Amino acid sequence: MQDDDNERHKIEAPVWTEEQIKKRRQRNLAIAWTLAGFILLFFVVTIVKLGGNVANRPM
Repeated sequence: MQDDDNERHKIEAPVWTEEQIKKRRQRNLAIAWTLAGFILLFFVVTIVKLGGNVANRPM
């Protein structure tokens, strides 16, 4: 009975085609560029909100 349960829950690893790998890589790059854009956007907005004198503040 235990062997039947183990066999039933086994999952085979998927076999990826070259097209699927290429699309996955493109999707990952798009996500990475979008994330980098958001990071840059937040950085720029922060610098603009703090103003140009942020480097001249007293320590």
